[in-house]
Amino acid sequence: MATALRYLDLVLLVAALPVFLAADLPLSAFVVIAAVWLLQHAIELAAERSSSRALAAGNRRAAMGWIGATTLARVWIIALAVLLVGLLDSKDAGLAAAVLAAILFTVHFGARLLGRLFEPEQGVGA
Repeated sequence: MATALRYLDLVLLVAALPVFLAADLPLSAFVVIAAVWLLQHAIELAAERSSSRALAAGNRRAAMGWIGATTLARVWIIALAVLLVGLLDSKDAGLAAAVLAAILFTVHFGARLLGRLFEPEQGVGA
């Protein structure tokens, strides 16, 4: 269940394409947010691996640094992509990109929170 929740935002991203097509929303917004969303997922996975290695080495500060820095970077990357879509294409494209990104972030963070509830608890030092 936790694995299904982990990728719920990607399922939603795929489901957003027919909505963009049916509502005649700017496809540039979808394409840019989809590409940047996949990039931020890759960054998140790399950060989790680096954080796990740092924790295994007993370096909690480095582990938290990886998570904190990449979380901020991911938010900034999405925000800049939304801004650029709005500036380079149109205000409508920027709005569509912003709404899609906000929905994806909400689902992503909510699913991650729910996923933690379904994961087995790890002991201290695990």
